[in-house]
Amino acid sequence: MGEPTVRTRQLGSELARHRDAAGLKINDVAERLGWPASKLSRIEKGRLGIKPGDLDALMDECQISDPAKRDVLHRIARHGRQLGWWQTYRDIISPAYADLISLEDSATSLRTYQATLIPGLLQTAAYARATLDALSMTATQAEVNALADVRMARQSVLSRPEPLELWAVIHEAALHPRVKSHPKLMKEQLQWLLDKQDLPHVSIQVLPLDAPPHVGMGGSFALLSFPETADLDVVYLENLTNALYVEEPAEVRRYGSAFERLRAAALPFDESADLIERLKDTIK
Repeated sequence: MGEPTVRTRQLGSELARHRDAAGLKINDVAERLGWPASKLSRIEKGRLGIKPGDLDALMDECQISDPAKRDVLHRIARHGRQLGWWQTYRDIISPAYADLISLEDSATSLRTYQATLIPGLLQTAAYARATLDALSMTATQAEVNALADVRMARQSVLSRPEPLELWAVIHEAALHPRVKSHPKLMKEQLQWLLDKQDLPHVSIQVLPLDAPPHVGMGGSFALLSFPETADLDVVYLENLTNALYVEEPAEVRRYGSAFERLRAAALPFDESADLIERLKDTIK
């Protein structure tokens, strides 16, 4: 199976938690099920997927009887086995990035704070290529174009029948023109933000340059929420060379509180749109 995904880790963690709560050891449960203990250990570590029948048997042994809880764990298990369109790009995207795309595909909402860039789900193709070219450094033009295609394909979550609810707080610094040789690039990007803000499931606020010290100075982040339970929300953090997922519920809640503070410090929606419009009009 390779490296565990966020969802397989969550499934394994939940199963292990219930097994511990029932006072059972891995060897005891594995023996009752007729499994090698290593199989159950790998499932709990998120390194092995699990079939529906095996999951039912394991939940029975771990005394998980609540139908709603069992349904949640089945949905998470199905997600862990899911193959999506992004698999065709596995040669150019990292496992962590593929995991993000998969999570976006199953999430109900995404709250993000971006300090220096327009959020990926709100980028134009031209802006995506320009920023990817700068950030990738060693990528060929063909690879940059392919990565831009991936970024554009990700945006389908905003147009699906039950679209992702996106709330973005963007620092004003990210909205100023960056590519002097292609001024229209940023003008088109700002207009794209204004267009997207008209969608009922997209909310965009701008954190102004003159905002007092704020929690966003710690860096950008994205918080993904799912239909099952808030305890399974995750935070995505990205830097130049890799990405990190925050999954511990207490830490995830801190990021949720941080987003609420940023939302409160940012300009209201109408004022944010007015600022984006003014910045767009300064570009000739």
